[in-house]
Amino acid sequence: MILIRSIRPNRRPASKVLLRPHLLYSSSAVSSAAAVEAERTIRLGPRNDWTRGEIKSIYDSPLLDLLFHGAQVHRHAQNFREVQQCTLLSIKTGGCSEDCSYCPQSSRYDTGLKAQKLMNKDAVLQAAEKAKEAGSTRFCMGAAWRDTIGRKTNFNQILEYVKEIRGMGMEVCCTLGMIEKQQALALKEAGLTAYNHNLDTSREYYPNVITTRTYDDRLETLKHVREAGINVCSASRNMGDDSDDCHSPYCDAKSHGQAICWQSKILRTGASTMLSSWRKFHLHWRQTVDNSQ
Repeated sequence: MILIRSIRPNRRPASKVLLRPHLLYSSSAVSSAAAVEAERTIRLGPRNDWTRGEIKSIYDSPLLDLLFHGAQVHRHAQNFREVQQCTLLSIKTGGCSEDCSYCPQSSRYDTGLKAQKLMNKDAVLQAAEKAKEAGSTRFCMGAAWRDTIGRKTNFNQILEYVKEIRGMGMEVCCTLGMIEKQQALALKEAGLTAYNHNLDTSREYYPNVITTRTYDDRLETLKHVREAGINVCSASRNMGDDSDDCHSPYCDAKSHGQAICWQSKILRTGASTMLSSWRKFHLHWRQTVDNSQ
């Protein structure tokens, strides 16, 4: 709509008909934080020492500045015409002991979801082959567990899944809850590409969302994953926290050398692209397999 109005003749300039145009455009006389940090990132490369104030200033930049300069940084670091297609499969669904208030897989809530056991090897590999045939180059496996501690048999099965899928020539990602240092090393040895472990919200707001684990529990797993040499995939969502809270996870994760993305608000999309400048764009497909029988 903005573009159409700006190219039609005999119309007032778009900036005069927009409500609060400063939210979309920055003044030509003053560079936004998004513009300044994009130039610095392209010139000097990524950094891991962001402060909350710096992140907030980027987040508060005009929307079109975020999108434009975020795209500039991404194009500098990646082939902008490529999007990696990934397939996500739930290999163990429901029955999780955590009380995450946003998750239907928690056993604490009556969501109508039936808990299932870990999928067997043949079913998982068949799903991975199907994903590869459909064009996916990364296969992601998720298990509804609080952690993998005390699950030696299941964990060893997953290590086999990782090895087999890597043997197909695909990247492999897992999200298995909290893991120990030795388990992270074992996943790395098996060939795991990335580990998904979300921070969800700020340390301060965390007890309002989850009470069965702490914010530091999550950071500890991220530390084990990073030290094992596995790429980290982590996100912060809009959980009802205020605008200041939403910057905290990014600051904490980057201080640990992690890459994190914001989910939900479109404003966060540009800021996330700006800060995680060397991140590829991924297109995820969710694959559903009935393994209840």
